[in-house]
Amino acid sequence: MFSRYRKPAEQAAKPATSAPVAAAHAAPKADAIAKPVAAPVPKVGAPQMRTPAEAVAAEKEKKRKEKMGELKVELHKRLLDNLNLSALEHASEASLRSEIATITAEALEEMSVVLNKEDRQSLHQELYDEVMGLGPIEPLLKDETVNDILINGPRRIFVERGGKLQLTDITFKDERHLLRIIDKIVSAVGRRVDESNPYVDARLADGSRFNAMVPPVAVDGSLVSIRKFKKEKLGIPDLVRFGAFTEEMAAYLQAAVSTRLNIIVSGGTGSGKTTTLNALSSFIDNTERVLTIEDTAELQLQQVHVGRMESRPANVEGKGAVTQRDCLRNALRMRPDRIIVGETRGEEVIDMLQAMNTGHDGSMTTIHANSARDGVSRLENMIAMAGIEMPIKAVRAQIASAVNLIVQASRLQDGSRRMTSITEITGMEGDVISMQEIFRYERLGIEPSGKIIGRFNATGVRSHYSERFKQWGYNLPASIYEPLP
Repeated sequence: MFSRYRKPAEQAAKPATSAPVAAAHAAPKADAIAKPVAAPVPKVGAPQMRTPAEAVAAEKEKKRKEKMGELKVELHKRLLDNLNLSALEHASEASLRSEIATITAEALEEMSVVLNKEDRQSLHQELYDEVMGLGPIEPLLKDETVNDILINGPRRIFVERGGKLQLTDITFKDERHLLRIIDKIVSAVGRRVDESNPYVDARLADGSRFNAMVPPVAVDGSLVSIRKFKKEKLGIPDLVRFGAFTEEMAAYLQAAVSTRLNIIVSGGTGSGKTTTLNALSSFIDNTERVLTIEDTAELQLQQVHVGRMESRPANVEGKGAVTQRDCLRNALRMRPDRIIVGETRGEEVIDMLQAMNTGHDGSMTTIHANSARDGVSRLENMIAMAGIEMPIKAVRAQIASAVNLIVQASRLQDGSRRMTSITEITGMEGDVISMQEIFRYERLGIEPSGKIIGRFNATGVRSHYSERFKQWGYNLPASIYEPLP
């Protein structure tokens, strides 16, 4: 037994019960956790009748899960009473698993409970997740097929797989259990969430983005969203293989990034803006100094000379906030060749446009917009919201001078993500910003399964920056601009 992870004998609490059911109903502590009980999954259409044998089997399985849940409550209490939590920081996973198995075996023997090998292994894993991980959602965090985890109260946990939302059978015991896991996440990054501060944005240890809102703001139970961090960065060849865009579009984008055009990636939530920005950054030369600025660090640049910055919210007293604009202003004094802002959403747009206009060519950012033209309007609105009083013509002239290219990313209704448009900004015509689309995604129909049928096509318009490409050594063939028949 690994006694160095046990509390001293005089501190360890003595077991108070001999049966798991009695222990579960005897005023459990706030951190006593039950095994997730499968929530009923709503079905479309008329309910199907079960046979008597199926009904008996379902009832038996329900009772088994309830019994296992009550047993887990008692065992988790005993672990908290016996484990020296301060010593766990330096414990290896194998040592801790062995210690949990030993304590569990002793407790089961005292309670005269016999479990088969499968149930015992499952119990050990869930107890380990409660002590060292994030409880019921720990398996979802390890599942590579899950992109997002969305929690609507303790009983309804959704995941996104392949662009589609699915209701899982995983649940928390109750709201207190969910709140304990939320507090465990935010306290690890030095933040807090409670009634006085009912929402929080944080980053998990693996880089996943975490957001939570708790009661009283969240009416039916705490709301949690986790955008999982991809350990393997998708490159341009991967996106071409997945059908996000074509090789011709990739060649054009490589020329655009390498010749230091200022690029904005536009799109809706979950459309793949950050993934696209990551992929475009792969074309940046290793000799350039790149600074990234984000609210939550997600970009995974592979260059040698990269400086990463992350904004910081205000503390409990409302002080100490460091905004993206603060980071951007300081970045301008750090001799960057390029500045990449994870997402422009506020007053930092002024400094971003000025940076693009004053020698930091090749800078990139993302914005929320549904089209290239909407993206320009969004920039105008952000400038107005920043309190800068400028004539609209001057604002548009600033945008036209700073931004060269807008890449539109979209998520279609079948869950697939496509680069639906690449549009160049060519200057001003009177009071209007002139734009020309180079590539677009054309929808041709929909399959019975719901999958979108479409193709990428050139518009037939030659790039406004063709001469610039040639001067930098990128002689793109004229055929890439020719539309398909």
